[in-house]
Parts: sequence; C-alpha cells; structure tokens
Amino acid sequence: MSNTRLPLGDYVQLLLRHDLLADKGPVHADLTAPVSLVSCDSQVVIPHTLFVCKGAKFKEDYLRQAMDSGAFVYVSETAYPNIPLPCLRVTDIRQAMGLLADQFYGHPSGKLHITGITGTKGKTTTAYYIKSIVDTWLASRGHRESALLSTIVTDDGVERKPAKLTTPEPLDLQRHLSNAVSAGADWLTMEVSSQALKYGRVIGVDLNCAVFLNIGEDHISPVEHPNLEDYLQSKLLIFRQANTACINMDCDHAAEVAAAAAKCERVLTFSQKHAEAAVYGTDVRKEGDKIAFHVRTPRYEGELAVSTPGLFNVENALAAVTVAEAYGIPYEAVREGLVKAFVPGRMEHYASADGQISVIVDYSHNGMSLQNALRSVRAEYPDRQVTVMFGCTGGKGIDRREGMGNAAGEFAHRVILTEDDPGPEEVEDICADIGVFLRKWNKDYTVIPNREQAVETAILEASRPAVVLLAGKGCETAQKRKNGPEPCLSDGVLARHALEKYDRAQSQ
Repeated sequence: MSNTRLPLGDYVQLLLRHDLLADKGPVHADLTAPVSLVSCDSQVVIPHTLFVCKGAKFKEDYLRQAMDSGAFVYVSETAYPNIPLPCLRVTDIRQAMGLLADQFYGHPSGKLHITGITGTKGKTTTAYYIKSIVDTWLASRGHRESALLSTIVTDDGVERKPAKLTTPEPLDLQRHLSNAVSAGADWLTMEVSSQALKYGRVIGVDLNCAVFLNIGEDHISPVEHPNLEDYLQSKLLIFRQANTACINMDCDHAAEVAAAAAKCERVLTFSQKHAEAAVYGTDVRKEGDKIAFHVRTPRYEGELAVSTPGLFNVENALAAVTVAEAYGIPYEAVREGLVKAFVPGRMEHYASADGQISVIVDYSHNGMSLQNALRSVRAEYPDRQVTVMFGCTGGKGIDRREGMGNAAGEFAHRVILTEDDPGPEEVEDICADIGVFLRKWNKDYTVIPNREQAVETAILEASRPAVVLLAGKGCETAQKRKNGPEPCLSDGVLARHALEKYDRAQSQ
C-alpha cells in the first residue's frame, strides 16, 4: 500500500476529473482529512475509512456498520438520508471504485511489468507458461520470481491462497498489485475475465502486454453476457489499457480482434496457419510425453516443447512465446521455461503401472474446451477407448450443456455424466439436459451423481487399453451444491486412488 495517506479532497478531485460526481454542489466534508482506507466491506473498516457502497444486494445496515467502525464518508449511487455521513454520490459506482482503489494504492501497476490474458479457453495454462518463462529468465539474472493472479491461485509475493475469482474485485486487485511492488515481484501475470473487463474491475491497471487467445460461445446467460457480441466486445476492452497486444490470428473474429488491438502502440501476432505471423508455429507432434513444435519469431527459429498433454496447448505456448518476444526474453529461457511449466488441473496425466489406463484431468468446462481436449486425446491415443466424465454447472451457463454434450457425442466412445457445481439444480436434471444432445449422436451414457463414484467407475470399468478424460473440475477442492460450497477431493486425487486400486488388483 502507498505510505502516503491522501486527503479526501484528492479523491473528490479524481471523481470530478472523470465526471462521476452526480451532485455538482459543494462537498460537505473536511476535504483536508486524510483517508486511511478505501473499503467496500463493512467488516474491513478502520477510522477515517472512505466507504464504497457497491452491489445489487447492498443494504443500508452495511453502511451503518461501516460508520460505527470509523467510516467518515461514503461513495454511492444512492444517498442514505438516515446515515449521518457525507455522501459522494456518483453516476457509476464500478468505475468510481476502480479509480479510487488505484489512487489509494498509489497506482501500483505503473511500477510493474504486467501481462494480462483474456480468452474463452487457455487463460490459466497460458498464464503458467508465461510465468515459467519469465521466472526462468529472472532467475538467470538473480531476480526473485514473478507474481501470478490466476483462476487457480493468487500469489502476489505477500499473499498466497486459492483464488476466489479469475480476476479480483478492484480493491483486492490493487492490493495484490501493491503487494507485488512491496515484495519486489516486479513482473506479474494475470488472467483477465470478460466480467472483469465489462464491469470495470481492471480500471486503472496498466498492461505491458494484453494477450487475446480466442473467443467462443460461453458465459452467455442472463447473469453474464446476453449474447456473443456483448461477450466479444467485453473481451476487446483489454486493449484500451495495454501497450503491446499479442493476438491469435487463428481465432474466430480475428479481424475484429485485430481492429481493436490496433489502438495499442505495438501488435504482435501468433499463428499455426498464417506464415506471416510474427510468431509462427509448425510441425506440431507428440514426442514421448511431450508436445513438440517448431517456432519462428523475429529474433530466432528453433524447436520448443511443453510437458502438458494436449496438442491444442501449442496455441497457448505460442501466446507465451509471443509475450516473451515482446519482452525480449532469450530463446534459451523460453525453451527451458516452457518445457518445465506445470499447470495444476490442466491436462494432468496419470497412468496405471501396466500402462493400460491413462487418465487425464482437465478443467474443460465448456463445449469449446472439451471439444479441443477430446479431439487431442483421440489424436494422441488413436488405439484406445476414450471415456469422458463430466457435468455442467447449475443455475448459469446453460448453453454449456449443449456444447459439452455435442463434444462428448462426437469424440468419446464412452460417456459418464456426474456433478459439477450443480448449485440450485438437481444433478439428474442437468444430466438429462446434456443427454438430449448426446442422443443426437446416438451415444449412450451413464449418470452417476456422486463425482467420487463416477471417477472410480470411469477408470476401473473402462475397456483396456483406455484413456479416461476427467473434465470440468481440474484441481478444485469444493463442490458447489444447494447449501453452498462443500469440500471434495480433487479429480487428480480421485484418479490416483482409483489407479492404485487397479494396480493392487492387477498385482494379486
């Protein structure tokens, strides 16, 4: 956090400069009083806190609690006459909060090298690839490792914990960036979700590189994006705050992506189809347990490999190589960083002792990602029965049921449906919706509501030689059911348990 406690007047001037104050008259508060904290959580308030009233479910009681704990001014789209505190009424609370958070923490992104990644699939894998490359390079220069804000983990150099959101809310995000600065983690890689871009969570964050991976039909629902156009336009907002754009020439809507990226000072492209791309990948092949490929960049040409299964991961690797190109990272660091990168819950591979069963754990949770994972599994294991086990979330992303059902129907030999954060819905009802699309492919399926039992059945009852794809949860350790999140074992742990059971049976 910035050591300088700015006076309230500085925050008022910030809102004025951005034309966010709804009331143009004088502010009835002591503008010289220092602001000790900006908070939107009534349980995190200290004396002289500037409190932000945010959220559709915000209650006046929260503001009263904040006042009792020391808040002396509040920012809101709605005034609360029963609360005897000065109100800074604004026209857009999300934009206001982003700007206030950035100012309170002293604009930490201006002191960091930040890479932001957006895309329907591959954000997490690409983030880990980039971090591994950057860390390899930094280690060679005697520098501490970089920071990471991902779907899996938040690691800012001070705090390390499982992530709650792909991209944190503004006050949390700016705190993490400030922590990275104070820890000396001068490089940071972060995933940037469409929701974060649409609702202003990353306002004030300067990006050295903005990576656009791909766009597919996902997150289309009444509570997320009403249609694909809104989803795309939200993702394209990332280029408004970036110096360099790294874009995939092979993605859908590539022309629109390129047009939006043109506002950046520099644009670097990557592709497996277009030789004119700045970073061009060819000769993709499986070599043992690695995926190898040839790459040509403006600075070098050579062979690279990733240890993560999945031919589609070459797209993510090329994105990471392009970011490395933007930063001038040497080929040797790129090569070493890529091959040693490990991505929890993304195409993790496990195998039985006799080699007859291969199990892949992947976070594929929409039609686009599951189709790519299954297509790659079929290509990498052409002589094996392919089993896929998955479910779909309840209460949102309803279109995923069609996309994932069609992907499984087209590419899998055997399908097991189970729970995957069913939330307010019954698992059997969700599976029945998926089954409608599986039947269009004349594909039989089995419903096993308990995920732990489903994993064991998928592995132990597969026709050998087999490859089993456990999709949807990755390394997650909570199942969102009707009463909220409940602890569960990760798919990787469940896979190991089932394989150990199989190995014991085979050794008897």
